[in-house]
Amino acid sequence: MTDANASVEAADLSFGDALAELERIVADLESGTLELEESLARYERGVALLRACRAKLETAEQKVTMLIGELEDTQETE
Repeated sequence: MTDANASVEAADLSFGDALAELERIVADLESGTLELEESLARYERGVALLRACRAKLETAEQKVTMLIGELEDTQETE
């Protein structure tokens, strides 16, 4: 994890950037080469990134649902 990524709040990252960082963290943790303290810090960052990704996905799902509803309403009035 770079210092730049660590200083950025997970919620402020794009979905793609958060997912990419999360994938790097998983790879680092799976490598088994990190010290306990670093593993814990990376795990905590990973949890924050996962929460941010889930929130972004939920927001996207709500938008898609809303758009589908608008489309259906438009089709019914035609």
